[in-house]
Amino acid sequence: MAMLKIEDVRNMSAEEIEEELRSLESELIREKGIVAAGGAPEKPGRIRDIRRTIARIMTVQTERA
Repeated sequence: MAMLKIEDVRNMSAEEIEEELRSLESELIREKGIVAAGGAPEKPGRIRDIRRTIARIMTVQTERA
């Protein structure tokens, strides 16, 4: 899954944003589970990228509210 830029998030509908947010949150839980179990993630920087994208999505949601 590609990381989203803020312009991409702003061009999405509210339903698309909610779907993307749920998808990213589940992926983050999965990645954190791998680390917690003592495994090494395939891409170590992926967790940071997911967290930043979630923050971008939540920022746009706050702007729209």
